[in-house]
Formats: sequence, structure tokens, C-alpha cells
Amino acid sequence: MNDMARRRWELDALRGLMLVLMFATHLPTKYSIGLGQPLGFVSAAEGFVILSAFMAGMINTRKAEKHGIASMRRSFLRRALEVYGCHVACLLLLFTLIATLGLVFHRDEFVNYLGFYLSQPLTGLWAGILLIYNPPLLDILPLYVMLLLVSPFILSHGIQHGWRGIFVISTLLWFVSQFEFSAWLYQGLVMLTGLPVPFNETGSFETFAWQFLWVFGLWLGSLDARGVLRERKPFPRGVVIAALLTAAIFFIWRHIVGQVPFGENEALNALQDKWHLGPLRMLNFFALLILILHYGERMRQSVPRLRMFEVMGAASLPVFCVHLVMVLLALALLGQNMDHRNDLGDLLLLMGGLFGLYLVAKFALGMKHKPALPT
Repeated sequence: MNDMARRRWELDALRGLMLVLMFATHLPTKYSIGLGQPLGFVSAAEGFVILSAFMAGMINTRKAEKHGIASMRRSFLRRALEVYGCHVACLLLLFTLIATLGLVFHRDEFVNYLGFYLSQPLTGLWAGILLIYNPPLLDILPLYVMLLLVSPFILSHGIQHGWRGIFVISTLLWFVSQFEFSAWLYQGLVMLTGLPVPFNETGSFETFAWQFLWVFGLWLGSLDARGVLRERKPFPRGVVIAALLTAAIFFIWRHIVGQVPFGENEALNALQDKWHLGPLRMLNFFALLILILHYGERMRQSVPRLRMFEVMGAASLPVFCVHLVMVLLALALLGQNMDHRNDLGDLLLLMGGLFGLYLVAKFALGMKHKPALPT
């Protein structure tokens, strides 16, 4: 039996779907707004992060039980270094070829993305390599690296001592993140070190908020590795009905008012904020998660398998990195102004990009399983 046959195809398919939605949202076409947050005020990023954490928790719990905690820690470190290497490669490509194209084609809105780097290239370079300066679209992999580095300590404590204390700390960090805790800490760091990178150039994702989704995913993955999820009792009927109603309300709300739930009211919009994972956004997310956990097995047996999504999900890191490069190239070459492009052109751009990502996934999996050459 090959690796693809042994994999949890439904998890790969879900990750592949998240990658497709992220690409469709990030690529500057007329379809990006409509395909963003299609299920309510929840984006593909939340789904991708918790799925990645789930698979990391599942695989590394099995590794810890079979080969020991030290082996599990080495596995996390290898993955963190791999993700870091991919991020640095994307960053250097952005700072060289893609930035040059943006300047040559006079895409002012794209140049604004790189305003800090273009004004302070040396600082931008070393701060980017150290994961301090994170331009837009290149801020999720640094978050992923940091979460992978702390994961072996979280998972080993959870396996050996339980998860209650971990969730108390994780929930508290999420709570204080709603009040700009990271900005406060960063300003203290700037005062102590004279760090020349403004806080708004460090990335959009609030680390102390997003760690909660990662910890929750690690926990679920660890439970799955031990067979607990398969043996658990179904959710009570009242919980499922409440989740259905909540998900339906957010779905209708999103498609009536658009991407911004409360118009120009910034205080209320903060409750649905993506970067800080506001309380209403978390409510929307967990309503959907309950429904997936409740109906997931039924759906797995009845929904036809979409091999394209499975292949892309199985090669998620190279696909994600190439998706970033494609989007940045499109912004540098075409810009964000879509008024002069027709619907068919945008559709061809989107479909061509997705097909390209599929080919990247096939190539990456083929290289991974390529037999070693004889010595």
C-alpha cells in the first residue's frame, strides 16, 4: 500500500479545499471577494491552521508513543526548519524578482506592500530573515514556524500530564490578545532594543490569538491518535441544533451584508476580527467545527472523493508557497485594479492558477516518493 492510500484522504481533501479558497481569495480577480469567507465570518486560514495542527498532533502523538518524546521533538524541529526555509525562499524572491517587476510595471498599490523594505532594504532583509518583518501575505508561515517550535513542549505536556493547564493558559492568551497585548509587548521590546521595525510591519496575524486554534487542533489530533475521537459519544441533540442555527445565522448574515459585518462600526467589527480571532468569529468557527465533527463520518461515506483536493492537501507546503508566489507575481504584473479586465479573463487566470498548483502538488508528491538512485 502506498503513502497516498494510507493517508487520511478526508483530511488531505479538506486542506486542499482550504488552499483553493485561499488562492481564490488572494489572487486579484473579480471572484476574490465572493469566494472569501463563503461559510460565514470564517476564512480558509482558520480551517487550514486547525487542520495542520490536527495532523501534527495526530502524527506526532503516534510518534511519541512509538519512538519516544525525543523523536517527536526532532520531528517538530525538522518541520519547523523546513517551513522556515520555504518562507525565506519566498521572502528573497519577493525582495528581488517580484519587487523589481512591481517597480518596472509601476504597480503603485503593490509597491505600497513593500514600502518598508523599499525604504530600508537592509533592515527589511535581516528583519525578514529573523521573522520580525513580515510583509502582507508572507506572515502566516512565520506564525506556523513559531507554533511548530513550541508544539513539542505543548504536546509532550499534554500527553504526560493532561491538557487542562494548557487550555487555561491558551484561553487566557487569546483573551488578552483582544486588547492589543502583542502591541504592548512589542513596544516594550522596541524601547529596550531600539528595534527599527514598526509593529504594523510585523504581520497581520495576532500570534497570541491564533495559538488557541493551534493548541485546540493539537489536542484534537492527539485524541484522534489514541482513538478517543472515534469512541466519543455523539453531541447532544440540543448542541447540534444550536450549532446549526448559529452557523445558519452567520451564513445568511455574511451573504447579506458582505465581508464587513457591522459596516463602519469598528468597535463591533472587532468582535468578528480575523486577525485577532474576535469572540463572534470564534463562535462562528466552533459552530462549524461541531457540525463537521458530528456529521463528518456520514459525509466522508457519502460525498464523492475529489482527488484534486486530496493531492493538493497532501503537498500542502509546496502548494501554499507556490500560491504565494503566483499571487505576488499577479499583483506585481497586473495590479489590484480589475476594472479593465473582463470576467472571462479573470476566470481563466483563476482556473489556470489552480491547475498550476495541482501540477506543483503532483510534482512534489512524485519527488517525495521517487526511488533513490543506485549508488
